[in-house]
Amino acid sequence: MLPEADSYDALVARFRWAIPGRYNIGVDTVDKWADGSGRLALVDVAPDGSARDYDFDELKGLSNRLANALVGLGARRGDRVAILLGQGAACAIAHVAAYKAGMIALPLFTLFGEEALEYRLADSGARVLVTTASEVPKIEAIRDRLPDLEHVILADGAGSHALALADLLDRSSDAFAPVDTAAEDPALIIYTSGTTGPPKGALHAHRVLLGHLPGVEMPHHFFPRTGDRFWTPADWAWIGGLLDVLLPAWHHGVPVVAHRMAKFEPEAAMALMRDHGVRNVFMPPTALKLLRRAEVAPWLDGLRTLGSGGESLGAELLDWGRATFRLTINEFYGQTECNLVVATDAALTGTRPGAMGRPVPGHDVAILGEGDRPAPPGTLGRIAVRSPDPVMFLGYWNKPEATAAKFAGDWLMTGDTGTASEDGWLTFVGRDDDVITSAGYRIGPGEIEDCLIKHPAIALAAAVGVPDPVRGQAVKAVVVLAEGHAPSDALTEEIQAFVKTRLAAHEYPRIVEYRDSLPMTATGKVMRRNLREG
Repeated sequence: MLPEADSYDALVARFRWAIPGRYNIGVDTVDKWADGSGRLALVDVAPDGSARDYDFDELKGLSNRLANALVGLGARRGDRVAILLGQGAACAIAHVAAYKAGMIALPLFTLFGEEALEYRLADSGARVLVTTASEVPKIEAIRDRLPDLEHVILADGAGSHALALADLLDRSSDAFAPVDTAAEDPALIIYTSGTTGPPKGALHAHRVLLGHLPGVEMPHHFFPRTGDRFWTPADWAWIGGLLDVLLPAWHHGVPVVAHRMAKFEPEAAMALMRDHGVRNVFMPPTALKLLRRAEVAPWLDGLRTLGSGGESLGAELLDWGRATFRLTINEFYGQTECNLVVATDAALTGTRPGAMGRPVPGHDVAILGEGDRPAPPGTLGRIAVRSPDPVMFLGYWNKPEATAAKFAGDWLMTGDTGTASEDGWLTFVGRDDDVITSAGYRIGPGEIEDCLIKHPAIALAAAVGVPDPVRGQAVKAVVVLAEGHAPSDALTEEIQAFVKTRLAAHEYPRIVEYRDSLPMTATGKVMRRNLREG
């Protein structure tokens, strides 16, 4: 969707949205490429390392069969189809089938426990669930509290009160007429990761995929190029895996490598990319930090682009990325409700450590201050995106009040704070409630965390504000030490002096707490709220 350009300003000037009135994600990502040529779509890598290739022709037939099966079970347009599967062919086929049948896909994370699954399945009113036998015990424990759930389909067999996916496919026709959906029709519900309060179901229209394209193409430098092949360790249950990688790649007919690790293993990730010729990667910040901590041997041949989003990387990780991969990690920013609206492309924009980038063409992003007016350059304010916008959600499922509260006039309020430079670079400071107010200073945790991980003894770090009778709040650092280092009073003083001399006296952590790990959301974001409460 992005036009070729040799500068960011030229790119913005040339860009125009092209959103058709009628549009269906399933047709666009699979059927469009199923022309009998056998074009490669998916490399499905099993836990034992064996791989199975799928072309678009095969995926069209399989998704048509599942769409027919869903209709045969009584599911209708607008019904919610929950997909509790890891990366793999079955997950992708379930998504495409739901879209083509005019149903609403509900991706769910396989690491969810009973309570998390019950909340999402009940709140969405899901009628069908596609999952595996390993998830059945969790479902059986809550099924009597899910009156809307009529059918459970198992991708790896059959079971008590469950249907076998293979049997349904065998009995169904591979001819299916996709529902004629409008671009504005609902396509999927993705529940927020819960960084601030209970998860809410963000309802997205079919157009959400088209809205993502500029924000994928920019940090991956005019994706696609000949030979591109995409992978991410991020699960497809989240917007980062599904709409930053799988569906945009298939919109462009680019193969995707599917392999969900039970636990992110740096050496295994490097081997996977090498063995399967991966050229484009979305790597969440936590995964990058684990790679850095493991001191992985560099893998250079073939890797074209490496993007990251979710938290600001900072100078330390950017420098490490250049030394390790000999390319610049491009950053991007967004959230479940309105994703990929800010990005960098080092070749066009350059980089500024600590800044998350510039607005992606097609998106109006601003820092708002008093009266919800644009704040002066360098002034802390709230990050907002102007509506309407193709990537923006339709609203929160069953929560009209929360939807209304998300907006201030024409602006969607992200709930994040940041600053803008004179020349339009945006810097993420933190969630509204992550900003630390100490002795009259407003302090963002990101800068402190970036400084902390430069210390040789620190592997991971988070900064939060805790109550202080004099200052209102004091800065507290919660750190995970690198191998070979142990907590001590001397180390605490060294860390405090390290920050004080590199940042400012009012920003150094008056409290340093040592932990074995940091609390993370399933998408790899540090849950600072938990650290404050703990």
